[in-house]
Amino acid sequence: MAMAFQPRLFEDVDEQMPVTDLSQANLGTFQDSLNAPIHSWFTYPAGFSYKAVERALDFYELRPGQIILDPFMGSGTTNVVASLRGVDSVGIEAHPFVYFVAQTKLYWDFHLPALRSDIDELIRSIQHSVRSDTVSPEQLEQLYPELVRKCYSPEKLARLHLCRLALERLPDSPFRRFVRLGLTYLLRSAADVATGWPYIAPQKAKKVRNHEADIPLLLRNQLYRMWTDIQMAQVTADRIGKTHLILGDTRQPQSSLTNEVIDLAFTSPPYLNNYDYADRTRLEMYFWGEAETWSDITRTVRQRLMMSATTQINRSEYDRERLLADDLAQAAPAVARELQIKIDNLSSIRLQKGGKKSYDILVAGYFNDMLKVLQQTYRVLRPGSAFVMILGDSAPYGVYIPTHTYLGDLGQAVGFRHSKTELLRTRGNKWKDNPQRHKVPLQECILTLYK
Repeated sequence: MAMAFQPRLFEDVDEQMPVTDLSQANLGTFQDSLNAPIHSWFTYPAGFSYKAVERALDFYELRPGQIILDPFMGSGTTNVVASLRGVDSVGIEAHPFVYFVAQTKLYWDFHLPALRSDIDELIRSIQHSVRSDTVSPEQLEQLYPELVRKCYSPEKLARLHLCRLALERLPDSPFRRFVRLGLTYLLRSAADVATGWPYIAPQKAKKVRNHEADIPLLLRNQLYRMWTDIQMAQVTADRIGKTHLILGDTRQPQSSLTNEVIDLAFTSPPYLNNYDYADRTRLEMYFWGEAETWSDITRTVRQRLMMSATTQINRSEYDRERLLADDLAQAAPAVARELQIKIDNLSSIRLQKGGKKSYDILVAGYFNDMLKVLQQTYRVLRPGSAFVMILGDSAPYGVYIPTHTYLGDLGQAVGFRHSKTELLRTRGNKWKDNPQRHKVPLQECILTLYK
């Protein structure tokens, strides 16, 4: 049966050509959000542009009182945009630290004069502490893992520590979380070494370093900036949309989400590119004492997340003859057959590689998990609504995995009527001169599933 014509979310996209408009090509990246109010409170390179959410809200004409869901909420980009538009939202996030970031970014119910007064009082307290208290290198060695100590001069880390102590004396409250996020922002921006994403490089010093940086002043300036952003939100939003945030696993049913209550789902799932989302917050979690080792992060974060990195895999725990789940094979036999061929290929190729990375298990686990995500999202969407995803394909060990194609087919297998793919940009070109890198062209696209 012929499908009804569906207009494009991005009208000027040619599916056969890369997007040439810079703004549109960046919709799948965090670039547009780096200097945007509220969005910039925490740099999340795995995020996407707030402008992509704005386009989706306009395109699907969501109005106040309607609900948008982001099943991979991350730092809350979808929910922030929705709240500013007066649209209600639901966000699900399994990473506890990133959930804290989103929770803090989405709390704007402050009395602004009191908030400004509280900021000033706290900064005065910290400045007094910096003048009168001392923290020795020996104390810092006892308090912080080596990675943290390598990122700052002893003087700077001592000042960061005194800020942390002042914060920890505050009662548990939205203000304490507000300050905690402000200080978290400084951990990367004030570091003396390269702390870019995805890896921290303590051996690589920044070109411009200031070991004697006035950390209390930097914190005050950051909190003032956040104060200004909240003021903007309170003044400009005709109605602030309600948010319901869930610290949980989007693969599993959420008791607070009943059937057919969501008007639009918009997200960017983890890409199948071996990016370790747990490791992404290692500096922050080490500083705040939420983890001290790689094992701590595995226990508190990695084990909570859907499959997207080989660092989550212990090969001894898997039956390598049955990597694809039975429910995937039953729901989409053709997809399962094609995936199995590629999984078998990866199982052979890895033995010829120095790293012997478990891409075979990664690919199987990723689609096993995404099938559950599709099922749960389908369950909560209203009939006639859409599930929009920003996706990237991949080619582990040179074996091409068209993620958008497989997820489109799996979506129809769980009940979505049909799917549509729109190209955003080609990617991977910055690695083209790396002899260890595969030469398979990759892309980023928008996949839309229609219920």
